[in-house]
Amino acid sequence: MDFVLEFEHPIIELQKRIETLQEIEVATGADLSASIAQLRTQSDKLRDRIFSALSPWQQAQLSRHPARPFTLDYVEGLLTDWMELHGDRAGHDDAAIVGGMGRFRGHPVVVVGQQKGRNTRENIRRNFGMPRPEGYRKALRLMQLANRFKRPILAFIDTPGAFPGIDAEERGQAEAIARNIMEMAAFEVPVLCCVIGEGGSGGALAIGVGNRVLMLENSIYSVISPEGCAAILWRDRAEAPRAAEALRITAADCLRLGVVDEVVEEPSGGAHRDPERTVKRVGDALERHLLELLALSPDALRADRYARFRNLGPVEERVVGDQAERRA
Repeated sequence: MDFVLEFEHPIIELQKRIETLQEIEVATGADLSASIAQLRTQSDKLRDRIFSALSPWQQAQLSRHPARPFTLDYVEGLLTDWMELHGDRAGHDDAAIVGGMGRFRGHPVVVVGQQKGRNTRENIRRNFGMPRPEGYRKALRLMQLANRFKRPILAFIDTPGAFPGIDAEERGQAEAIARNIMEMAAFEVPVLCCVIGEGGSGGALAIGVGNRVLMLENSIYSVISPEGCAAILWRDRAEAPRAAEALRITAADCLRLGVVDEVVEEPSGGAHRDPERTVKRVGDALERHLLELLALSPDALRADRYARFRNLGPVEERVVGDQAERRA
């Protein structure tokens, strides 16, 4: 594995020692199986200990790991008869958003999602997973197609946020995001969303208005990145770990606050260590929720989605003495 986070180094060092002993065993014929087994047990225990006590900032770093499965990895692992569709029918095609039609475990569906790259060239082409307005308009076109032909929508969220460049603002970034949110609220088909990496601000919400919203265990969902928050509040991006703690961006926090409906457990050591198992677990969770939603009528699906988002952030009001106290 080429990319290693700082807190993963002790695990990697043990793995290197195991590989060295295996090479010596092959080269010399010596029986080192007991030592290798002991190191593997030690490595497993260390990995479990480290990953069971990750800080919000460490989980934010994991959510950005370049070896995590991206949207097209889920497409490859979960869909058959896949056909990717391009363009917003207004002259542009944004590679930061991918989408198309296929069959998900026998069900015809439409998929949209942000797509990052694994190297510099691919990240430049995909704009690091930050869509411009035409990307969101492409996503909307495909979701409208799904609504017209009664196909459920699967949305995979993985973006630092919508692209904030001048050209994106000139072409109506805010309007594109707002329109997606408005139209997704009225769809008459099941909409299932899953945060598979970063869920950044309106850039995530533009394809995130679902009947069910899931999160991977080490993904994040936030109105702003920890670095952006730190730059605003403390004028120092180095305060990002402090901001991550305050923002409540982790999957556990979002589940507790009712922002998401389920947290999908990742393999030990993170999604990047076993992408195939991660994809399967997400598929199993999506299928379970999809089967529940398919039993609802179009009106019930809209009402369910409306109620879900209206119930976010409820405010309680109580009278203390002669003053009203309001709290979230």
